[in-house]
Parts: sequence; C-alpha cells; structure tokens
Amino acid sequence: MRTGEDFDFESFKNEAMAGLSSGEKMTGSDGVLAPMMKHFLESMMAGELNHHLSESKLNGFANRKNGKTKKTVRSLSSGEFELESNRDRLGTFEPKIVPKRQLIITEELEGNILSMYAMGMSTRGMRDYIQEMYAMDISATEISRITDSVLPAVQEWRTRPLDAVYPFVFLDCMFFKVKVNGQVETRAIYNILGIDIEGKKDILGLYTSDNEGAKFWLSVLTDLKQRGVEDILISCIDGLKGFPEAIEAIFPKTRVQLCIVHQIRASMRYVPDKDRKAVIADMKPIYTAINGEQGYERLLEFEEKWGRKYPLSCKSWMDNWLNLSAFFEYDEIIRKIIYTTNPIEGVHRQIRKITKTKGAFTSEQALLKLMYLVIKNISKKWTMPIHNWGLAFSQLYIKFGERILKENSSS
Repeated sequence: MRTGEDFDFESFKNEAMAGLSSGEKMTGSDGVLAPMMKHFLESMMAGELNHHLSESKLNGFANRKNGKTKKTVRSLSSGEFELESNRDRLGTFEPKIVPKRQLIITEELEGNILSMYAMGMSTRGMRDYIQEMYAMDISATEISRITDSVLPAVQEWRTRPLDAVYPFVFLDCMFFKVKVNGQVETRAIYNILGIDIEGKKDILGLYTSDNEGAKFWLSVLTDLKQRGVEDILISCIDGLKGFPEAIEAIFPKTRVQLCIVHQIRASMRYVPDKDRKAVIADMKPIYTAINGEQGYERLLEFEEKWGRKYPLSCKSWMDNWLNLSAFFEYDEIIRKIIYTTNPIEGVHRQIRKITKTKGAFTSEQALLKLMYLVIKNISKKWTMPIHNWGLAFSQLYIKFGERILKENSSS
C-alpha cells in the first residue's frame, strides 16, 4: 500500500477503474478505496504536524520530526489498514483528524452505526452486518460507546426552547420494558406532538416515568411552560382521569378535546358481543351530529335506550360530555384534526415498528437513545403543513385571533 509521500493519484485512478472492471470490491481492506483513504488521512496528519512545528518555532521551542509511528485503524469504507504518521521530538503533537488513541474513523463509522441503531437493529445484528460487509470486527462496547455519543444531543433536544403558542397539541403515552437492577420494569414514555402556527408537526417533549398518571402529566405540562410555551389553543388527549384538570392548571385557556375513538373503545368494554353491533350503531349519531346540541340530544336518546342495561357505558359519555363535544365548535376541517389523538398514535405506530423486536431495553438511557433517533428520522418528513392548514388557520384566527396574533408579534 502506498504511503502519503509516493501516492500517485492518476495511477490510483487507473488501477481502481481496472480493479472495479475486473470485479474487485470498492470497500473493505482489500477494496480499491483503501489506498486513497490511507493517503488522505496520512497527508492530513502530515499537514497538521507541519503546522504544529511551525507554531512551536514561533513560540521559541526547538521542536522537529522524530521518527514515525504506526497503528491499525478501521473504516467502514476501507476496512482495516495501517496508518503511518510522524512523531515530534517534544511529544506535544496531538493530531485531530485521527487522535492518538483512536482506532476507528469515527465520523463515518458512527454515522452508519447510528443509522442501523435508529432502524432497530440489535447490537449483534450490527456486528454481523459490519463483519459481513466490511470484514471488520467491532465489539458491543464500541457500539454502545458510539450510540452513547447521541446522549448530549438527546438532552439538548429535550430541553430546547419552544414556541409561545401551539394551535393543537396531542398528548399520549407509550409503555416499554426496561431492565433496572437486574429486574424488568415497565416505563411510561410521555410524548407530546405539537402543530405550530405554520401547521407543521413537531415532537415537543419526551418524558419517562414509572407509570401514566395525571400527576406526572402536570409536571410534563409545567416543563413545556418553562421551555417557553405560553398558550395551547386545543389539546387532544385520551380519557385518563384528572388529565383535563392537569391541563387547566397550567394552561387555563386551553380547550380540551377528549379522543372520541378512545371514548368508544372505553364504552364498549362493558358491552357483550351479542349487543356490540347495535350499541355501536346507536352511538354513531352522537359524534356525527351536526352540532353539539344535536349530539347531546342523540346522547340522551342513547342513554334512554341502553342506560339501564349498560349504565357505565352511558355514564362515561355523560360525565365527559363537555370535553367530548369540543370539536363541535368547529367545521369539518378542524373536527377531522382534533376529534381523535390519531396524529400522535400514528407516530407511536411508526416507533413500534422499530421497537417491537427489542424486548426489554438494557436501560432507560438505551430506550431514550432509540426513541430520539427514531423520532428524528420520522420528523424528517414533516416539512409541509398538515392538510388544509390555510382553511384551518382561518377558522382559528376567527375564534382565537388575539391569542394567535400574540405568537405572530413575538416571532
């Protein structure tokens, strides 16, 4: 393999083209790219050393080259190869392109490993893939260290400042198994999906707790406020007891919409199979009514017919009607957005596709790392406003004009 001093790029190009034509691999230790990677790195390190020696001379130190050192490094594109560099006499030279104790070309390797990790690939799967494709052995410890490199980014993302106003916010919870002190425990992951003034989606927060409860949601909402959220126009949530009160405590002007789909599912828990079809049919006119008044009339009719037989199914509708009927205040465009928590549940479905093969996570940190990377991948597609945002925003402006203008004046 050529050194930095005698590397001939034209010859390399001709040899590489000939090698590819004859079926040689492009990547790996014996691939055609390895000589060029070695040359680039050694040339850059030589340039770093020359700059260091010049600075030493300017500072009055008699420093010079003092022999060479070699080490074997690993690169996903070029496999393993020997990297040669000069030492300095005073031992003060610290190369930046490939630091002294670094044996992996990390930027390239970490990018590939993080991508595989974000797709849910196991540590063993990543090791096998790298071994098969690039003839490299990489330990589980190295993979863990590389994936741990995202933890500062996770923390920064979780504490980043937020907008002052969000027209819609969807709040829901997921559950995962995590190993804690040798025992498998359940962890609740609280996710908040916001729709901003431009109609674009954004995951506002990612929080962990031992279980789901209104008390913890209160702390989540408090954190949103501390990060800059001053107002939420409409929040869409499931039927967790005490949840609307928690929202009102932090954002008293927010209109709460309970998920209709969750409400239907909760109501049907008390109905046996023989009556399910009939009950669902009589329930539909409640939430498909023209307005809230008509919806309430349909609810009274439903209670009159089924109240004695299935009192709990009817009671949950009556008790929660104020927050179940909020969507009737708007026309079809906004109704379709807020009547269900499906937008955040859609995010959860995409996350589940990645995490479903994981079993129990080795730690809470491992869970957060993967959640963050998956969410970042999902959000890459959120470049456009949600469907019919212009019409939806016009309605919101009519109803909440001053509160939306507050956001515009602060931006």
